[in-house]
Amino acid sequence: MSLALGVNIDHIATLRQARRASFPDPLAFATLALACGADYIVAHLRRDRRHIQEEDLKRLCKKFRNKIHLECSYTPEMQKAALALRPYSVCIVPELPGEVTTTGGLKFTPAVQKRVGEMTAALQKKGVKVSLFVSPVAEDIRTAAKLGADIVELCTRDYSEATTQKQAQKLLQDLALSTLLAKELGLEVHAGHGLDYTNVLAVADIGGMACMNIGFAIIARALEVGLPSAVAEMKELL
Repeated sequence: MSLALGVNIDHIATLRQARRASFPDPLAFATLALACGADYIVAHLRRDRRHIQEEDLKRLCKKFRNKIHLECSYTPEMQKAALALRPYSVCIVPELPGEVTTTGGLKFTPAVQKRVGEMTAALQKKGVKVSLFVSPVAEDIRTAAKLGADIVELCTRDYSEATTQKQAQKLLQDLALSTLLAKELGLEVHAGHGLDYTNVLAVADIGGMACMNIGFAIIARALEVGLPSAVAEMKELL
């Protein structure tokens, strides 16, 4: 059975924001991606608004609410935005000032657990599924379950940046064990961060995985072959 593919369209908006232009339009590319095999559209509303804007998400949710997977931090501001948008699902992610991209899973300090638990409950009360972006370690998987998450997205950054085959195999084992534990705890399992056409297959082959969320690699590939082919190629791998 094939895995679901969430296509992240942040970098369509990155290109647009570079010129503060009206194009390329994330909605148009989301429409095309879904028509070509994507199962979900992923978009990250960052506090610095470097790419996706609230207006993008309003339009996306109006047309494809049941296909929109919003990524955002756990601040009260982002909770308010997520509740107003009410996408199909929200992935709560860590966010550091000045970072180029998300650097890893949530760090579950007592304060973070309290805030994430509150946000999780508020979103679920409005019928929004909640995913937590976590490192593939047992303690964080258990914390996600304790906080009431519906989904965990396992951070594949370390795996995608492995420099040796031995290191990659060890990190794949961590992902596999984390997936098994998450399934035992009743969580749906997604994976993402740094996955591309050369490294995704080994992660997709892990039993129990439900969805791969991939953005940069697909958008970069689309510059060469077009978005329909880039999405279709990735979907075929899954």
